[in-house]
Order: sequence, then C-alpha cells, then structure tokens
Amino acid sequence: MSESPQPTFAIEKIYLKDLSVEVPNAPEVFLEREAPTVDVNVGSSARAVQDGLFEVVLTVTITAKIKDKTLFLVEAAQGGVFQIRNVPQQDVGPLLGIACPNTLFPYVRETISAVTSRAGFTPVVLAPMTFEGIYQQQMQQMQQLQPQPGAKPN
Repeated sequence: MSESPQPTFAIEKIYLKDLSVEVPNAPEVFLEREAPTVDVNVGSSARAVQDGLFEVVLTVTITAKIKDKTLFLVEAAQGGVFQIRNVPQQDVGPLLGIACPNTLFPYVRETISAVTSRAGFTPVVLAPMTFEGIYQQQMQQMQQLQPQPGAKPN
C-alpha cells in the first residue's frame, strides 16, 4: 500500500526584486515644516516558474507629498520563490495570495523603513497587515466579472 505524497509548502528564496527611490525636489523639500500626506499602495502577483515552484512578488509604493510637491516616491518589489507540491488545487490560490505575501511583508516593510531613512526622511514604518482581506476582495471582484449562468452576452 503506497502512501500519498505529503503536501509541501516551503520558501526556496526571498530576494529584493526591484527598488526605486526618488526625491525629485531635493534639497528644498528638506526645508519644509508641514507634515506630508503619505499614500501607500500594496499589491502582489504570482506566477508559476517550474512545476511546483512559484514566484510571488509583493510591491509596495509609498508617495509622500506636501500639497502638489512630491517629497519622495519609493517603490519596493520583494520577491520570493515558493515550493508548493501535492496541495489540493483549491488551496494553491490562498497560499499564493495570502500565505506568500504574509511571508514577504516583513522583508518589504524593513526595506521601506531603511530606504526612507537613507533618503533623509523620517522612516516610514508600515503597519502590520495580513493579506486575507485583500485576497477575499480580489476573489469577489473576479466572481463579479465572470458572466452569470444563463446571462446573455451584450
């Protein structure tokens, strides 16, 4: 009697895929005394690399402005290669959309903090977050875009 293969979820590699820092109005922005507005955008993507290996990239973009003047723009893409084998197909999506970004987030959070500090600003420390809600929203949006059974095309 043969045993079924055990499910595997493992980190193969974590790396900084891309990093961009712009301080377009330096040095004048360092003379500003007004508190900036800070906009944070987070997104993730996943793709199969080989059989059972997936790349997940978590991208965080931070834009700080005072009125219409940009203080800084930072974009960091934290990548990871994850091994996912012998996992039921319905569980692969949540692993790629929740577990992998949750694994990558502390790394990109530290990168954002360090690079904003090195750019001469108070470090931006991202609040802890999980990706379950984001994943659920994406799934709901995808379901809304799919044609309903019995619906006639336009």
